[in-house]
Amino acid sequence: MTVAFWCVFIACLLPIVMAWVCGYFRAKQFGKVDNKHPRLQYAQLEGPGARAYAAQQNAWEALPVFAAAVIIAHLAGVDPAKSALAAQVFIVARVLYPIFYIANKDVLRSLAFLIGLGACIALFVMAA
Repeated sequence: MTVAFWCVFIACLLPIVMAWVCGYFRAKQFGKVDNKHPRLQYAQLEGPGARAYAAQQNAWEALPVFAAAVIIAHLAGVDPAKSALAAQVFIVARVLYPIFYIANKDVLRSLAFLIGLGACIALFVMAA
């Protein structure tokens, strides 16, 4: 499996890891995790917990774009070293994104988002 494909696997894990982080904030804010009505509890989160949930949702939203970019680059025969670099940049940006989001560092969060998006665009451009 290529480095870029391993990065897709890591990207698939990011929203799941964020779900665990959200569980921490749900337990902290409400004293317990309501597994019968989790979406209602998520909707009531405030502060860092609400931002963690938003970061989780954004991780799900970014995943198909990144996966498509990696697959298309692979199918187009892009140099694996170049696609690996772009994929690794995406992963670093997407790991930093929720950290900045939870810490309420909006400018850094937006920068991480743009870098991740730029890595996806780079993969598409290399495939052209």
